[in-house]
Parts: sequence; C-alpha cells; structure tokens
Amino acid sequence: MKLDAEIALAHRLADVAREEIRPLFRSGVESEAKDDASPVTIADRNAEEAMRKLIEAEFSGDGIHGEEFGVKEGVSGRQWVLDPIDGTTAFLAGRPIFGTLIALLVDGFPVLGMIDQPIASERWLGVAGEPTTFNGSRVETRRCRELSAASLATTGPHYFTQGQGDVFMALAAKTDHKRMVMGGDCYNYACLASGQIDVVCEAGLKLHDYAALVPVVEGAGGMMCDWAGEPLHAGSDGTVLALGDPARLEDVLEAMGGQ
Repeated sequence: MKLDAEIALAHRLADVAREEIRPLFRSGVESEAKDDASPVTIADRNAEEAMRKLIEAEFSGDGIHGEEFGVKEGVSGRQWVLDPIDGTTAFLAGRPIFGTLIALLVDGFPVLGMIDQPIASERWLGVAGEPTTFNGSRVETRRCRELSAASLATTGPHYFTQGQGDVFMALAAKTDHKRMVMGGDCYNYACLASGQIDVVCEAGLKLHDYAALVPVVEGAGGMMCDWAGEPLHAGSDGTVLALGDPARLEDVLEAMGGQ
C-alpha cells in the first residue's frame, strides 16, 4: 500500500498542530471539564480544527474521527483519527510528555500512525509494512528475555476499574517493579518503540487514544493487542497492551490471568 501523499499530509497535520499548541504551553491557559470529566483547552480545540481543515481540503472523501469534534462520515472506507493533545493533564502541568496523535485507518485497521511531541520537536512515524522512524531515523524496540526484567508503564492507576487494577497489579508483580513508569500517555508507547520501555498496559482507551500507536509500535518490531491478545481495530474494547518483544506475549497474558 503506497501512502506517500498520506504520509506527507500527516507531517503537515503535525506541523499545524504544533503551531497551535506551542504558544500556549506553560502560558497559564485555562481548561474546562468535558462530559467525561477529562480536561480540554483551547489548544486542543484549535489544533484539531486546523488539522481537520487540511484533511477536508486534500482528502474530502475520507472520514474524520477527532477527540474534540467527533466524527465526520466518509465515503472512501478510510478514516483519519485525531487526538490533538493526548495527555492534556501533562500539558496543563507544563510537562512535555503529551503528544499529538494522527492515524489513518483503512476498513477499521490502522495503516499509518504518528506521535508528535511538539515542545521537544520529536516525531515518530509508523506505516504498515515499513520501519518506524524517529525524526527521520529508524528505531527499534528492544528484546526482553524474561518478563521479570521488563519495565512496565501505564498512565495511571486511576484509569482502571477495580478489576482491571487487580489484573494490572498481577502483571506488575511479574515485571521489574523498580522500573515501573507512571504517567506518560502516548509518550510511553513512543519510548517503547525507541527501545526504552518494554511493556505498556492500559484500559479504558478510545479509538483516538490508540489508533496512531499501533503502526508506530509494530513498525519498530513490537506488537499491540487487547488484553485477550487480539489485534487492535476500530471496534476494540479499549484494553491495550504494547510489547517491545512480541515473544513475551504469552508470558504477559499468563501473568494477567488469561485476560
């Protein structure tokens, strides 16, 4: 699948999002609570608006699924999935570990994904069938011989239900708890793709939270799936695993109790 035009557009989408986000970082910008109680700022909304305009101008037949402005149906069987600031809490706290997420889905499956950190000027690009790049250079996940030596990351325990939290802690007990990472949102997956983290485990994610991550992680040699080990797609249940070393999948699922 040749996606040269789509890749070029993804870069422009990330560029315009940067232009909206950077001036407001550590500016004291205020937030308001959405219906799900998560915070949103003018930076989120302005960045998504700018990206949607570019998509509509270049690929008007494609659908758009954005965190802030919902779904525009398309006629092409393709859908762009946007999260202008994944990690708005980190953005508000002045921590540059949030990211802009851009994905292209074909028939519900991610074929292109981008993670852009606008403050640090860091950009990961994943495309189905091609190696993942970080600022233009190839990156790879690292191998992990034993789950007991693996570093484990998640955005935060408060995003799990009680039952999900128990499953996560069962997994944590089998990994290297001294290297556990809390916080990070999409940045954890970018670090996993670059070989710094071994496993990310989360639940309650929406399509705009995980779609862009899949091509990035898998193009770097890792894998992503739900807690049952099934591939992620538009209809997935929001449970997410990312592994730098796919050989550890059975170990992870066993540690989670066959979830």
